[in-house]
Amino acid sequence: MKSLDQFPRVPLGIFPTPVQKLENISRLLRTNVYVKRDDLTGLGLGGNKVRKLEFLLADARDKGAEIVFTTGGAQSNHAMLTAAAAGKLGMQAILVLKNRGVTGCVGNQLLERLMGTDVRFVDTDDYADIYAEMDRIGAELGKPYYKIPCGGSNALGTLGYVACAREIAEQGEAFDHIICAEGSGGTMAGMALGAKLFLKGTKVYGMMVDRDPFDQITPQLMKEAAALLEAPVDITPEDYHLRDMCGPGYAIPSEAGNAAVSLMAEQEGLFLDPVYTGKAFAGLLELAREGAFAERDRVLFLHSGGAGGLFAVDMQ
Repeated sequence: MKSLDQFPRVPLGIFPTPVQKLENISRLLRTNVYVKRDDLTGLGLGGNKVRKLEFLLADARDKGAEIVFTTGGAQSNHAMLTAAAAGKLGMQAILVLKNRGVTGCVGNQLLERLMGTDVRFVDTDDYADIYAEMDRIGAELGKPYYKIPCGGSNALGTLGYVACAREIAEQGEAFDHIICAEGSGGTMAGMALGAKLFLKGTKVYGMMVDRDPFDQITPQLMKEAAALLEAPVDITPEDYHLRDMCGPGYAIPSEAGNAAVSLMAEQEGLFLDPVYTGKAFAGLLELAREGAFAERDRVLFLHSGGAGGLFAVDMQ
């Protein structure tokens, strides 16, 4: 098996991120709940995409890219962080975003304006159309460019969360359960594969916040990332556990998600967002109510960031 250290990376984040016990939440749920503070990864407002971008932008740089394209919804945390990282590395970011969600100058759109990012909206839900538009713009500009998929969720980006699982193991922490949001697949796939490799016996849950077929996306990304690592593992349904927490729809706040955001803020002084981490934490609360965690269990919640979106979505 290849070492993760054999893959080129650019230093963008501050690692390792802390693991902290949520004392008040633990008392409420009668188990041991911890948080992995990937909202403190250092670039921009932090978040999980920084880990992926360390691998992806190293590849872009090695291939001589001057322009980096990516996509997502109007308030995409990934798109905003890609712009921040590209600028730090001296590359131009062009965001080709779906004309969906809050497009006004709030949240991540405000942050992109502050960075002087080239943001273009397209009125489609078909990523094939979006990637074709990237190619059109790239050809028009006549500079070498690199396309990063939505969420940075391809095999190479997935390695970011394989590395996170290794980091957790190196911090000397052992957990019975890990819970994370699943919005494009790469974070969950990387964490699940990483747990299989470095955190034996840990059950990983992906709390689905979109309607994509994650029962297909998750194992496929795991297999592709394992192939990059030349890891001799078989991916089975026991390696990942999915739960539908989408509620009324992607980027539409849910009652359970909003309640989870408020609970975390009130009890621990930590701020989640209503699109990703709020719904994921709501899933953790549901599992606790269902008796999925024993009193002695150690449960790790991945705080994957999303602060920018908190200031753009109406939670009323």
